This record gives sequence, C-alpha cells and structure tokens, in this order.
Amino acid sequence: MSIYLIMIIFFVLSFMVSMQLKAKFARYSKIMLPRGLSGKEVAELMLHNHGLYDVRVTSVPGELTDHYNPVNKTVNLSPEVYHGTSIASAAVAAHECGHAIQHAQSYAFLQMRSALVPIVSIASRWVQWVLLAGIILLQSMPSILLIGVAMLGITTLFSFITLPVEMDASRRALAWLNSSGLTFGESSIYARDALKWAALTYVVAALGSLATLLYYVGLLNSNDD
Repeated sequence: MSIYLIMIIFFVLSFMVSMQLKAKFARYSKIMLPRGLSGKEVAELMLHNHGLYDVRVTSVPGELTDHYNPVNKTVNLSPEVYHGTSIASAAVAAHECGHAIQHAQSYAFLQMRSALVPIVSIASRWVQWVLLAGIILLQSMPSILLIGVAMLGITTLFSFITLPVEMDASRRALAWLNSSGLTFGESSIYARDALKWAALTYVVAALGSLATLLYYVGLLNSNDD
C-alpha cells in the first residue's frame, strides 16, 4: 500500500470524523445546560471543587481553540464556549479543566507529553522535508531516511501518549458534570457523545501517524534487502 493511499484513507477518515464532530457540537450548542451556567462558570466551579484556585479561566479568539496551558496555569476557552450556556460549552470547559486537574495531580501521561513537546515541535517542523530528502537519496544516503523515520517515530509516540491524556480528561469531566448535578439524564448522554467524537479525532490522527511510520519503516527495510 503506497503512502499516497494511506494518506488518502486517513484524510477521508479525518474529514468524516471532523464533520461529524462539528455536527454534534452544532446540535449540542443549541441544547441549554439545565442550570444555565456559562462555560466560564462551569470551569471555575469545577476547578474550585477540586481545590484549584491558582488556575485562571480566560477567553481566547477562534473556533475550537480551547486548551489548557500548564506553563501559566490557564484554562483557555473559545468565545462560544466561554460565554455559551449549552451542553457543548459545559462539556468542553469541563474537559479542559480535566487537564488542569491532571497537571495538579501530576498525571503520568500528561507529564510524559509535556516533556516531549519541545522535541516534537522541532521534529514535526522538519520531518516532512527530511523524509523527502531521505526518499530522494535513499540509494546513496539511507541514513537520512533513518533520521526521518526516527523523527516520525517521535511524533507518532506523542500522538499515542496524547490519547490517554485526552480520554482521561473527558472521563474526569463527565464524572464531575454528573456528580455536581450539572448534567443528568439526556444532558449527560449528550455531553458524553460530544466528548466521544472529540476523542475520535485524536484516535484517527494517531492511527494515521502509525500507518505512515510503518510505511517508511518498510521502505527502509526493503532498501536493506
């Protein structure tokens, strides 16, 4: 199977999951949270319930730009989530707070991911060019492709370490939303469904990265034969 076919397959999968995710969030953004709290209020309540008073909740521009920054301890929410009072806003806000709680509790996979960030940022910037050079010079300088494979291996490892980090944050979010009474019955099901599709984007990305890595490993091995 060529790298182009692999890329097409996972591009289509990624596109389908992304479209489904947007559709789910569009739907759940129209369903109001029973208690009517905004994403900002949900985040602050969850943080305080877990004894975290040194984490700030801020609004950042853009769509689906929500993230937790462990460097300055901020839960950064997109405007729609920050001001929104929907099931989708509550689920996203609680998920990002899940990362803050992981940070406070020194969650192992989060620590591993954070440690890899500087290396991955460099590897992801150059890996495509190194792989391209490696293919062009495969016969004369196979070591270049080997370096590219190593760089791709690092980014793939990062993708798979990200999976438990994201899934655990969602688990914490859903457990707290239910125990706090912010979601129950159908609203709980909706929040779970929204976060499930968000997690699938990471699964597809990780599998795509692994498939690409295996292709280049096979290419490198075939050159040795």
